[in-house]
Amino acid sequence: MSPFEPLSFAAADKAEAAPQPEWRPALDALMGSRHGGRVHELLAALSDLDARYPNIAEINYQLAWTYEVLDRETEAVPLYEKAIALGLPENELCGALLGLGNTLRLIGKTARAVEVLRSASAQFPDNKELDAFLALALHAAGEPTEALRTLIDILCETSEDTGITAYQRALRHHASRL
Repeated sequence: MSPFEPLSFAAADKAEAAPQPEWRPALDALMGSRHGGRVHELLAALSDLDARYPNIAEINYQLAWTYEVLDRETEAVPLYEKAIALGLPENELCGALLGLGNTLRLIGKTARAVEVLRSASAQFPDNKELDAFLALALHAAGEPTEALRTLIDILCETSEDTGITAYQRALRHHASRL
């Protein structure tokens, strides 16, 4: 299983929503059945949907995610890139950038992984999961000190533990001196 799950599709308010694209019900049904553990069947169905509706960002994103789940990372990368280039809704863009960055790390393209995840983190500063994956990419890229600093920053920003919050200032100080 992949270390992350793409963000789910949010149901839009019918009164304010634009007409639903012809391909959307089929994609939603496939995503709804994802948790059955039959990923190979999902890949085949998504591939068929992509053949019927080429160049749909959301379909490419889900195909990329599925290839990654199947440990076929080299096939996932161009699909993540295509989905991003075609234009995804903001919530799905964040997940696609995370997926692209992590997949690049997994196939050894660590410099590009760091670049993608830094850019994504700047674009989505409230999504701390991006920083956690950035730390993994930094470590893989041979930058363990920056990886540790990044993790300490995430810890200080997100922890509700009273000990961490009490020592947050000291942790940040010591992290800056690594």
